[in-house]
Amino acid sequence: MFAGTTMLFAAAAEVAEGAARSEGLPQLDPNHFAPQLFWLAVSFAVLLFIMSRIALPRVGDVIEERRDRIKRDLDTAGRLKDETDRALSDYEKALADARANASGIAKETREKLASETDAERQRLDGQLAVKLQHAEARISETKAKAVSAIGEIATETARAVVTKLIGQDVSPDEVKKVLRPIPGE
Repeated sequence: MFAGTTMLFAAAAEVAEGAARSEGLPQLDPNHFAPQLFWLAVSFAVLLFIMSRIALPRVGDVIEERRDRIKRDLDTAGRLKDETDRALSDYEKALADARANASGIAKETREKLASETDAERQRLDGQLAVKLQHAEARISETKAKAVSAIGEIATETARAVVTKLIGQDVSPDEVKKVLRPIPGE
């Protein structure tokens, strides 16, 4: 490194000699190198002091504050995520409970409607049985009347036929005796 610096100074001296001859730039004059290097070192030291005492601590404070803010934001986000997860699990549990409750209510309603339907069917079956009994009684009564009427009609018809055939009037009791079935046949 020392060799590189020496070569740099030598090159600067050559340029300065050329510029001094042509009365060019004063900062390239080798006679002015020492004061320029002194002020360069002083300026560097002052700048280094200012940076290390004023600017860098402020930058460090800003970086530290940003790191703290990020950490707080991450902690808050984690806490909110946990709360959200709890709320979501509570919601899912409430939804499952509501579905189970709805299923229970639907089952209970179906059972209630089935029992009501069965009770109504039994009531209607009872009413129909009573109506059937009344209808059968009327049919039996009508049949009995019809059978008795058939006997009377047969008696009257047979009497009229006998009267026409033999020319004598026959009593209804005599016709009924003849038309009565013989037991055992």
